[in-house]
Amino acid sequence: MILAGDVGGTKIHLALYDFQDGKLHSIRDQKFPAHEFSSLDAVVEQFLGTDQGARSQIAAACFGCPGPVRGGRLKLTNLPWMLDVHELQKSLDIEHIFLINDLEANGYGILELTPDKIYTLHAANTAAVGHRGLISAGTGLGEALLIWDGKHHRPIASEGGHCDFAPRTDREVALLQYLRSTLKGHVSYERVLSGPGVHNIYSYLRDVEKLQEPQWLRDRLAAEDPNAVIGQCAQDGSSSICFETLRTFSAIYGAEAGNVALKVLAMGGIYLGGGIAPKIIQTLQNGDFIQAFLDKGRLSPLLQAIPVRIILDDTCALLGAAAYAEARAADISNHSERAASIKH
Repeated sequence: MILAGDVGGTKIHLALYDFQDGKLHSIRDQKFPAHEFSSLDAVVEQFLGTDQGARSQIAAACFGCPGPVRGGRLKLTNLPWMLDVHELQKSLDIEHIFLINDLEANGYGILELTPDKIYTLHAANTAAVGHRGLISAGTGLGEALLIWDGKHHRPIASEGGHCDFAPRTDREVALLQYLRSTLKGHVSYERVLSGPGVHNIYSYLRDVEKLQEPQWLRDRLAAEDPNAVIGQCAQDGSSSICFETLRTFSAIYGAEAGNVALKVLAMGGIYLGGGIAPKIIQTLQNGDFIQAFLDKGRLSPLLQAIPVRIILDDTCALLGAAAYAEARAADISNHSERAASIKH
């Protein structure tokens, strides 16, 4: 069996997979609130419990995590954890453990998805083959490149979400100035294209543009998940400030998706991952996203030919982590067998 993990700043999603007829099949999965645990080891221990039979069958594990992995070690971007492959191997007693960037895991996962798990936002040339781009707004903003080598797409991790936010409109320029003041420093795309980013945009519209925040909305924002409230009220038309928040978010999302498409020349398509896009499809369909995506001056005709797709399956990163673990463990085993054969 394969143990796979999608480690986010808000939740940890773990799953066990096996292979049947060359395909991954989920045995069970479970989500855990990240901030209730002191380490990844503790989450895994609770997930596996006392089932020694399951533990003994785990051949490899892979965890997709936010942040750059260097030398088998990673300091998580949105959690105060330091992960180390060798320490995890000892504490969990699993021979093969891999850490990869969470967007890299999503990139591998795309290759495992069935067509019904993908929604096409901009059809364009859906039959085109070539590089792909992946941009995922959730607790943070992740980006990755899927390089086409002529036979396969090879995911390449990136920290593009931390690049400088580049405003395009008067509102976005004013938003940048507001965030520079409130954040007292660097403003990245993640500061606007993420869960906290939604609230940053809302705060700007309330504090600077003075859009009305009715008392009922203020009460709901205080009592419930603010991002969920903003999203719901934007899409049901009950609040103009929420509507403008998501409209602005959508346009910035489209612009940065277009930037990724240009940087990798993503003729094979742009994919929107993360937890936000599937929840706001109605807003993404209203035209602001695609208008900003295409608004690239002389290169706009090129963007017109690039399809944009939304990943609907929240297990995409798990599938990718599982596929990566199986492939890498098999490579290591084959290499060891060849080395032993040569030695003897």
